[in-house]
Amino acid sequence: MRIANNNGRAVLLTKSGPIDVNEASAGEFGPGPVAVLERWAEFRAWVDAEHAGTGSMSEADQAAWLGTVSELGAPSPRPRQVFAVGLNYRGHIAEAGMDLPGQPLVFTKYASCIVGGDQTTELPRGGVDWEVELAVVIGSHAYRIDEDQAWAVVAGLTVGQDLSERTLQHSGPAPQFGLGKSFPGFGPTGPVLVTPDELPDPNDLAIGCSINGEVVQQDRTGGMVFGVAALVSWLSQIVPLYPGDLIFTGTPSGVGATRTPPRFLEVGDELVSWIEGVGSIRSKFVGPRYAGPALV
Repeated sequence: MRIANNNGRAVLLTKSGPIDVNEASAGEFGPGPVAVLERWAEFRAWVDAEHAGTGSMSEADQAAWLGTVSELGAPSPRPRQVFAVGLNYRGHIAEAGMDLPGQPLVFTKYASCIVGGDQTTELPRGGVDWEVELAVVIGSHAYRIDEDQAWAVVAGLTVGQDLSERTLQHSGPAPQFGLGKSFPGFGPTGPVLVTPDELPDPNDLAIGCSINGEVVQQDRTGGMVFGVAALVSWLSQIVPLYPGDLIFTGTPSGVGATRTPPRFLEVGDELVSWIEGVGSIRSKFVGPRYAGPALV
C-alpha cells in the first residue's frame, strides 16, 4: 500500500490510479493522513475489504503522478513525537571517528520542522549539512513491546532528511542537537508512506542522496547497527509510541561536516534523497530572510 498527502488529503495510490480516501470511504476516514494514521488498523481492514484487488501503483507511475501534485505534504504531517538516531551506520561512525555504540543514541527533532518531500528551505546562518535517512511512521500505540512485535506497529516507511545546522548543534557547554536540527523545513519527509509488505526486504534498501546531481551519500539500510525492529522496540521500553510518530533511523557516511575541508549546503543547491522502493524527495535552498541569532 502506498499513501500520499496531496494538499492535505490522504490519497491511496493504486494500479488503477489515485483514490481519495475520504471520498472513497464516504467520509469514514480522512480527509487528512493524520485521521488515517489514528485509525490505522481499521483503515487497513477497509483497504483489504474494498480495494484488495486493485494493487499498488508502481514506483515509476507514482513518480509520474507526483509530478502533477500541487502541494506534496508529509506522510505524517503532525507527529506527536519525532525521534532521531545518531551513529547508526558503520561507515558514518568511522568517518566521525567514534566507537560503535552499545545502544541506540537518540535525540529529538521538533515536530515544527516536518515538511513534505518537495520543498524550498531557507538556509540559516552557520553550516547546514545533509543526512539522508530511512524514516519510520508508527501506526499503533506501542509500549514495552518485544523486537519480534515491532514491525507490526509500523504503518510504513518514507524518505527523510535530518538537515543539521552544525554550528548551533555543537555550540555551548552541551550539544544543541534538538535546536540545530529543527529549523523550519529541516525535516523533509516523503514522497509517500509505503507499507513494509510492498518491499522485497524492508530491512535492506538502497539509500542515498545527491547535491546538484553529485552523489554524496550511498549505502544500504541493512548496514544499520540497530535495525528498524530493534529501534522501535528499544524506544518503546522507555516511552509510549503513538500513531504518526516518526523515527529517523540514522544516516550513512558521506555527510559534509566530516569532509576535508567541511562542505555545507549553499544557496541555490538542490538536494535529492532516495530510498529503493519508496521514492525520492527534493529540497531547494534559498538565502535567509533575516540574519538570525549569532551562533557560537
